[in-house]
Amino acid sequence: MKTVKAPLLALMLCLPLLACGNRPQANDAGGDTSLGQKVREATNKARKEMAGKNISVSSDDGAKVEISPAGDLLINGNTVAVDDAQRKLLLQYREQVMQVAEAGIEIGVQGANLGARAAGEAIKGILSGDTDKIEERVNAEAKKLEESAAKICDRLPAMLATQQQLAAAIPEFKPYAKMDQGDIDECRDGHVTVR
Repeated sequence: MKTVKAPLLALMLCLPLLACGNRPQANDAGGDTSLGQKVREATNKARKEMAGKNISVSSDDGAKVEISPAGDLLINGNTVAVDDAQRKLLLQYREQVMQVAEAGIEIGVQGANLGARAAGEAIKGILSGDTDKIEERVNAEAKKLEESAAKICDRLPAMLATQQQLAAAIPEFKPYAKMDQGDIDECRDGHVTVR
């Protein structure tokens, strides 16, 4: 019998429930698993809601700060007067925030697919007695997921620049412009915490 490393064994023991019925469809080479399809359906609903609703901006002081789909800035429910150039910046920033959020949602779908595929690989390896290549295949898929996550970090410099422009253009927005270069550096180090 072949030796299986502890993390891989834990994965094999914990994920069988996900694997059942969650393998890619025969005609869906490399596509979503059943679990991934369910996650994608839920996230598509969230995407639609996000597009039509106000997005929140981080606030340390408990204020409710939002940007509407029309480019309005609301602080505690009060609309801040903005001119056309400021509205354009607000809409640009809103779009950048949504792109980062959507990339995060897509990574969630990829993660669900990875979990289901890893469970399937583990069960297949146990049943066939061929566990040698399981970790290698799962790690290759995990690497793709890491690469997708790194693309989020690539979006942050433009978002930071827009946030800084907003802070300079709209004094009421300045206290909520909390993102800095450290956030980008942390993201690239694998600790995504965008403010």
